[in-house]
Amino acid sequence: MTKLTRRNLIAASAASAAALAASKSGANEPAAISLKGKSILITGASSGFGHAGALHYARLGAKVFATMRNLPRPEANELAAAAKAEQLDITILQLDVTKDDQVLKAVHEAERLAGGALDVVINNAGIGQSGPVEVQDMAAMQLAFDTNVLGVQRVQRAALPAMRAKKSGLIVNISSQLGRVIVPSGGPYSATKFALEALSEQLAYELAPHGVEVCIIQPGGYPTKVWSNRNRYNQELKGRIDAERAKGYADLVTRMGTETGGGRNADVLDVPRAIAEIAALPAGRRPLRRAVHPGAKPQEAINRISAETQVNWLGNSAFGPWIKAVHD
Repeated sequence: MTKLTRRNLIAASAASAAALAASKSGANEPAAISLKGKSILITGASSGFGHAGALHYARLGAKVFATMRNLPRPEANELAAAAKAEQLDITILQLDVTKDDQVLKAVHEAERLAGGALDVVINNAGIGQSGPVEVQDMAAMQLAFDTNVLGVQRVQRAALPAMRAKKSGLIVNISSQLGRVIVPSGGPYSATKFALEALSEQLAYELAPHGVEVCIIQPGGYPTKVWSNRNRYNQELKGRIDAERAKGYADLVTRMGTETGGGRNADVLDVPRAIAEIAALPAGRRPLRRAVHPGAKPQEAINRISAETQVNWLGNSAFGPWIKAVHD
């Protein structure tokens, strides 16, 4: 007999409602996605997935808090102009994920304007760095982890108390294919995304009793500004590499700071579309992980094995209900 849990009951209710609606309409196609009534905060909204996502979620009816660092800046003006032209509900807030005070101020302001807990928090801000591990000095490693891991933790910690009190909400953390598989000369990027994967999955288990869900998005390569930004960080690092280490990895070091991301033509909106679809699902129906890319998704096999391993290992332990709630 299947054990009754809040998650199962919610899922069963949602499935019944969907079936009833389909039978009444006679349509087999899924209903159009709507985010009306949802408040969404997204970090790193100056470009890429963040900028495209802010517009996409607002067009679907959400109240969006688009955050970015170093305001004022042209990207903020462009986003504000687009929102005004389309009459979209987008509020731009300053938030540098490496600064505790800015994170708290932005999240609390968004909660105030939303009238309570945020429905969705999307941790999108991140940086890329590449090159051999040995040439990564402490400044490079600290910047990568402070942005890609600790930055996510700062935002989560700021938003979760209100979400837990409301017993609902969704945390979406943007990882990468490289959070599961490794490419040589990937610098600290994979290390930060592997850490983010673990942090997010553990959080998902711990939030299961509180009605708050976590989803990890794993994009492949997309034509965003991550490439030009990565080159800037890599060029700065190359200026600090000592001659002996540079000689040890001559070919790899030469390529640092020269990659353009050329040849990548996948639609950047793939990621916001996937997030919107997941956010629109009823609570209890959202996946822990979603691989996003029109091409190969090598991480999916690892995702499946990881889920099976967690359930087999801890499914019958005291943590079993949490583990099964996330993976069921």
